[in-house]
Amino acid sequence: MARVVDADGEHELPVGTVALGDHIRIRPGERIPADGEVIEGHSSADESLLTGEPMPVSKGVGDTVVGGSISGMGTLLVRATATASEGFLQQIASSVEEARALKLGIAGEEHLTTSDESLELDHLPQRIVFVGGGYIGFELAHVARRAGAEVTVLEQAPAVLGPFDQDLVGWLVERSRDLGIDVRAGTAVEAVEKEAGGFTVRSVADGHGETFQADLVVHSAGRVPALERLDPEAAGIEHEKGRPTLNEFLQSASNPAVYAAGDAAQAGPPLTPVANHDGKVVAANLLEGNHAEPDYTGVPSVVFAIPPLASAGLREADADQRGLRYRVNCQKTSDWFTNRRLNEDAAGFKVLIEEDSDRILGAHLLGPDADELINVFALAIRKGLTSRDLKEAMFAYPTSASDISHML
Repeated sequence: MARVVDADGEHELPVGTVALGDHIRIRPGERIPADGEVIEGHSSADESLLTGEPMPVSKGVGDTVVGGSISGMGTLLVRATATASEGFLQQIASSVEEARALKLGIAGEEHLTTSDESLELDHLPQRIVFVGGGYIGFELAHVARRAGAEVTVLEQAPAVLGPFDQDLVGWLVERSRDLGIDVRAGTAVEAVEKEAGGFTVRSVADGHGETFQADLVVHSAGRVPALERLDPEAAGIEHEKGRPTLNEFLQSASNPAVYAAGDAAQAGPPLTPVANHDGKVVAANLLEGNHAEPDYTGVPSVVFAIPPLASAGLREADADQRGLRYRVNCQKTSDWFTNRRLNEDAAGFKVLIEEDSDRILGAHLLGPDADELINVFALAIRKGLTSRDLKEAMFAYPTSASDISHML
């Protein structure tokens, strides 16, 4: 709630109803509901609660305060220069930039290095353990291994790279192990202990404990948007497990003045193009009223390992769940010219085609240029093209795209 002061006195109103020009009373330690200008009072803070700046600050008459920040010692009267929802949207935008590593709840979690920090090292450690076998874990593991490090990837789920087709994942895992990467699925990390010579990682698999020695332990189990500091309850924004409860227009189900996009919304896959797409949807709905809905049909995903693994559209389990009738074309292609010329043994494809309509339902690729080739399939899936449409297209030879007709 926000305390709005007018000619009739002081009234408590929902934060989402604060309007431009309203006078808001803010007491020590309270969250500021909207951007505003101080018109009465003085407040100071030892730890930049008023602005988020890394230095002590004070605020008095004529100064500005930022919605979502915390007041310090002293009571302020603030004239709102932005609505509460506008201030909250600004906070959401900044929170995406400050996404934090997912809390794992294990002993010694403070010893984990984030994936960002692992890219800022001056020297490559000899022994690296990645906690998490998703996109980031595999991509960084391949880089580190090819640079000479001893690499282990630990994933607590039964399989690594869960969102991808597991047949092709198996081929990539086999290739990774051939390179010397120790990939362990079904292995839960329970503790990370710091020792004189590095770290000991304690894990459990099939009820049996096992330890791994490392010079660096990297958190690669995912990140989540840092929404906690926004105090969504103060604006009446319902959320669950860090995700705002949204309707089909990416609008808060409990506060219609608030929208979310990208990682903050977590409505679609956690990918940059999805965030851009969500942003356009939200902008259209803010400017023109609710009418635009996100469409995640055929969004391509890529694991930038060596070789890359790519996917777009449905997997077999997805198609089965929808009750679709389809055929599957699946083959290893290490003997095809596009892969043999690069001496790449790990290569292949799986394409799902609907029986009745001949539409491309899903495509899953492994091998050189898979990260580029998947975009052709993503377009076909999004636009409802058939396998015949792609077969009739003429692609430059001998590019990887010239192989498409042989996959259908």
